[in-house]
Amino acid sequence: MNIVWALIIFSAVVVIHELGHFLLARKNGVAVTEFSVGMGPRLASFVRGGTRYSLKLFPIGGSCMMVGEDEVSDDPNAFNKKPVWARISVIVAGPLFNFILAFLLSLFVIGGIGYDPALVVSIDEGSPAAEAGLQEGDLITSFGGKRITIGRELSNYLQFHPVSERDIAVSYTRDGEQYSTVLHPVKREVYLLGFQYYSSEVAAEISSLTEESVLAEAGVKAGDIITAVNGTAVANGSELSQYFNRNPLGKEAVEVTLLRGEEEYTVSVTPAYAGASYSIGMSHNLGRVKTGVWGTLTYSLNEVRFWISSTIESLGQMITGRVSKDDIAGPVGIVDMIGNTYEQSKQDGLWYILLNMANISILLTANLGVINLLPIPALDGGRLVFLLIEAVRGKPIAPEKEGIVHLIGFAALMVLMVFVLFNDVSRLFGR
Repeated sequence: MNIVWALIIFSAVVVIHELGHFLLARKNGVAVTEFSVGMGPRLASFVRGGTRYSLKLFPIGGSCMMVGEDEVSDDPNAFNKKPVWARISVIVAGPLFNFILAFLLSLFVIGGIGYDPALVVSIDEGSPAAEAGLQEGDLITSFGGKRITIGRELSNYLQFHPVSERDIAVSYTRDGEQYSTVLHPVKREVYLLGFQYYSSEVAAEISSLTEESVLAEAGVKAGDIITAVNGTAVANGSELSQYFNRNPLGKEAVEVTLLRGEEEYTVSVTPAYAGASYSIGMSHNLGRVKTGVWGTLTYSLNEVRFWISSTIESLGQMITGRVSKDDIAGPVGIVDMIGNTYEQSKQDGLWYILLNMANISILLTANLGVINLLPIPALDGGRLVFLLIEAVRGKPIAPEKEGIVHLIGFAALMVLMVFVLFNDVSRLFGR
């Protein structure tokens, strides 16, 4: 089933991309020789309107083959014979359809489980957030100059721009009124238990554990639910977050009570020193709340914008060397991620499987749309560069020169794919 879900998602994302090219090609009178679902030998096909529609053996992606796309053709309906802005629309349509798919899937997810408002859920006493006047329940609308519409945007901002000694401008709403303030981060020692969870109104379930963390070494596993810390009961992720904000981890041992299935157990662990960092003393919501029809439409657009901007920021982190090769996943890594998500979701039933698969599809289709718009030869973005140059100068660049550039770009992409594939496999076998 892991592979089946991966094939469904990969195929849907790529076929929708190719469908965008196909529909705009037909609208602009470009001759399409074949539109196929899948790759490899044909299983079935039929011809209509001069186009062969094919179902192929390997259910991975698809293709849209246009006359004159990669070669010079004298056919009046060839791609290279159409006006430059018609060709630009055909090329842009692929990534655009990926973003449309992301929006439609977002409607399904947000309509089903809601969105994650960037609410302040806890404030440390005497912290920079408290001194700045922030309170629990405030809705963050801007942080460090970045517009914030959902909690994950704030999480991403803090991940991509770690808190330092610099002041942070914050805007928020309280009781319908807009306010602004400034946070002055303070430096403090950091101690960690090495786990992650969602600060929300659902049970404080451990979503992941850092390798060799003190909790992992104590036998705690992802999926266990924290029910108490040092004898203080916590009913959900928000209460756990509030507890840690009121009682920051230090050198002293901590007793953590957990639930695994029907069995409750307690471990005593000493937090690991993780160095010093700057803190603002505030945590925010990542849980979801339901919204109405207009809210679903609005936050679905915000969801697409979030994934597009996250992809762009992640690419920037790669270019500047702020992420390692282990943070990059290719097809094998993505299949593994889909499989893990399916395994974790199936115990909750088909509805949650569909929601989580849709979530992954939003991420992948937004990524594909952004990546294809990059000005890299052999990708849609590379073709757009040549078409825009043609639009500006009034005549195309010599086809043979453009072909050489795309060939070099394709070769470079293949080398990159081999590296990413090797990296995926090495990471899997290195577990």
